[in-house]
Amino acid sequence: QFYLSHKCVHCSSASGHFVFFIIYATRSLIIQIHQFILQEDLNKKMLDGLLEFVKKSAASFWCRDDDWMSRMRASEIPTAALVLGVNMPDHTITFESMTELLHDSLTPFVASVQAKECTGNRSYVWPGIKAFFPLPLQCHLCMSVCVCHLQKSPVKSPRKRLSSSQSEFLQSPPVVVIFRDLEAFSPQVLQDFILVCSQYVHQLPLVFIFGIATSPSTIQRMLPHSVSSLLCIELFQSLSCTQHLATIIDKLFLTSKFHFKFSAKVLQVLVGIFLYHDFSVCNFIKGLQLSLLEHFHSQPLSVLCCHKQEALVHAQQLNDRDVERIQQLPSFMRYVEEQVPEEQVQLLTSSEHVKGVCQKLLKSLHKYHKNFYPALRCLHVLTSILPKYPLGKQIRELYVLCLEKKVWETQEYDSAMQLIRMLAKDELVTCLQKCVEILTFCKSKKLKKVGQQLQDITATCEKLDSDRENDSSGKGLQKTDLFHLQKTLLEMKECRRTRRKTPYEILRNAVVDYIDNLVKTHLYPPESQPLYEVWYYSSSGTVRRHLNATPRTSIQTALSHPYCYLQNDSGIISSAAPDICIIYKLHLECGRLINLYDWLEAYATVATAAEGKDPSAIEGGKVDELKHARFIRAVSELEFLGFVKSTKQKTDHVARLTWGGC
Repeated sequence: QFYLSHKCVHCSSASGHFVFFIIYATRSLIIQIHQFILQEDLNKKMLDGLLEFVKKSAASFWCRDDDWMSRMRASEIPTAALVLGVNMPDHTITFESMTELLHDSLTPFVASVQAKECTGNRSYVWPGIKAFFPLPLQCHLCMSVCVCHLQKSPVKSPRKRLSSSQSEFLQSPPVVVIFRDLEAFSPQVLQDFILVCSQYVHQLPLVFIFGIATSPSTIQRMLPHSVSSLLCIELFQSLSCTQHLATIIDKLFLTSKFHFKFSAKVLQVLVGIFLYHDFSVCNFIKGLQLSLLEHFHSQPLSVLCCHKQEALVHAQQLNDRDVERIQQLPSFMRYVEEQVPEEQVQLLTSSEHVKGVCQKLLKSLHKYHKNFYPALRCLHVLTSILPKYPLGKQIRELYVLCLEKKVWETQEYDSAMQLIRMLAKDELVTCLQKCVEILTFCKSKKLKKVGQQLQDITATCEKLDSDRENDSSGKGLQKTDLFHLQKTLLEMKECRRTRRKTPYEILRNAVVDYIDNLVKTHLYPPESQPLYEVWYYSSSGTVRRHLNATPRTSIQTALSHPYCYLQNDSGIISSAAPDICIIYKLHLECGRLINLYDWLEAYATVATAAEGKDPSAIEGGKVDELKHARFIRAVSELEFLGFVKSTKQKTDHVARLTWGGC
């Protein structure tokens, strides 16, 4: 509401506000829907396996055999060790989906507990058991109530129960307890809880789910063997957060359907925060939404960041002020400079002509992105199998490189092309088949023709015998001394240089030249396209300032330059500044040790000047009690923030801890 009403000065009417809000809300909703769908798809295999484990554990509780293995398993609590990774902010969505799945398909008795809720044994049991029964009883009593409650339900024989319907099975459902953050729990409290539950394992169908962020060895570290032996543990592994991020980038960024784009620097900032801070995909999505919000509030022409037909309609409805903004875009100015003089005059004077050209350029921008991403994927398929990955192992690395510059002018690209010219036939055929598959499903007619040509080349390549080469290289590689070995290798190198190329080598070079031409045709950086500013958000500094917070720098800025917050433009030590700011600036003028009495006198001088009195008129050099108390409070606050500390070297001194500043 703040961005779309307070700062959207480029919306000249209520209808303009409404259009901006609708487009922004639609894009934000699309991001949230994609995130939810991808999260569900990526966790589906793990959640299905977990559900099957709970079902199997509950079924084995009601149908027990008399063999030794069954009796041993009957004395253990079924436990699923769920390794989710260190991306803690993403765990909430996973546990919510898990709880909902268990509630809907198996049992209403699902309790999800966190370490902060379970500081002791009584407080441990209560958050979990209160999800089942509203009775704040002690541990054993709660378990007894659970057993009695389940035994009151009409129960058929175990054999009949297994063959009955799901509704009959749910008459005695399992009791599932989810420990969201196992590493944060107190080991002693966890041990006590498991020991109590193990006494009811024959009466209550208990199932534990441990949420683990680090490694399964955490269970062995927290629980002694006497306790861990009471658990029948099965390991479940979630998809790594880096794979999840790669899927998010692939579905949201590397597609022409989603029109909002990042510049290379913004994408590097978001990926850097992900890789070096929290590994959280949820926080990455929040950064994406923040960038979307910033783009819509800072770019007046973001109303054109939508589907092609909608953008063409909005382009025709632009007012004179919006036309002026288009004419002031750097990309549009470069486009004007490339035109003939008569066309330049029209583009600078006629609003209707600018609107018509804007529609043409928007169509070209949509067409550019339709061709860009399939060509990018084809190049990644060919370069991702090369040794040392000259253009990056992940497609996002190649994508950033293509956003920054013309990729074919880089040294890494030349190295990649040289390595591709050395690929074996089976490797090249596999890559070409993947490229054909990518180009077959793209919407560009031009690239579909390219796919047909690559398919013909692949068929021709499969017919060739790439093994018809001079294999005399093995003759000189016999056991010999270093001199003769070097001589033999030089002869082999000269032989390869002078011999005729095989048909496969000729075809391979032709394929590389064809791919090189495809790259140079479709992988121009977005800055080369007129009106690219409509789609691309490039303010990396804003994103870094909002997402990559630096508390120490912010505190130092607030203390040394309070006028940034108090609207006071004086850069000197102002008497109107808060006490802690005055104390902080005075302490910057001191050395390693600060004399408290001198510090107090300097503060009293500044504070007295604020009251309009003469600082030299202080009676007998004494400071009144109110100023003395304010000084003590400010020094205490500065010590709490970590700028000073008491020292044993001199009782009436404090030691300064920080140097430099803003």
